[in-house]
Amino acid sequence: MRAAVLKAPGTNCDAETVHAFALAQAQAEPVWIHELQEKPDLLDDYQILAIPGGFTYGDDLGAGRLAANELKYRLKEAIERFLASEKLIIGICNGFQILVKAGILPGGKVGSPQEVTLTTNDSGKFEDRWVRLRPEFNVCIWTQGLEETIELPVAHGEGKFVTKDQTVLEHLLGYGQIVLHYCDPEGREAGYPWNPNGSVGGIAGICDPTGRVLGLMPHPERHVNGIQHPRWTREGRLGEGEGLQIFRNGVQWVERHRG
Repeated sequence: MRAAVLKAPGTNCDAETVHAFALAQAQAEPVWIHELQEKPDLLDDYQILAIPGGFTYGDDLGAGRLAANELKYRLKEAIERFLASEKLIIGICNGFQILVKAGILPGGKVGSPQEVTLTTNDSGKFEDRWVRLRPEFNVCIWTQGLEETIELPVAHGEGKFVTKDQTVLEHLLGYGQIVLHYCDPEGREAGYPWNPNGSVGGIAGICDPTGRVLGLMPHPERHVNGIQHPRWTREGRLGEGEGLQIFRNGVQWVERHRG
């Protein structure tokens, strides 16, 4: 199966994301956004679309806003066709910001009115460190089989997840669309520094109602090998990293369901 890793000016995590999918036994390759704009049908050749981290277009007008507009206005039909074909999308960090600002998350439809956003960290600074996460096992196919808590790095200045109002938050909870929470070492919701940005409810990742579209602020592609963890020698982390399961879940789901 094939995974397209979307690139735009300012993207800087595409190589790591391609590598993560390759470890998960996918044929992954970078695809420039301008290539898709010139030939939108190219997207039909892929089963997974990954939007990696970085600072697309220098975060002018806000993190992910310009790339989100390109998805909404120049690639809308191609993305709609992709979603209608029950294919998978993952957005990591800046990719998560793009998905919410394009309206794809949380509702799963391109150009939906924006109900959630990712805004400036409460700390007022760029947070670049490792965090602990508690998965919620629900509709999301990407997060199945993870440990009770996992550790992944974050690197963002605008990662605070907020909803338009309490009704939106309750809807996400009710439909099982909240898939990752920041937590302390005991797995409990906690404030800063465990929650690096002040996200409401400690939310670190959400999915669409089908579970096929995932957005998360932490970087699973930066922990696909145990030795990438800062305590790998002390804790004997010689196997795979905790982020690899996320990519494997996506690849294996496609292999089971493609006809």
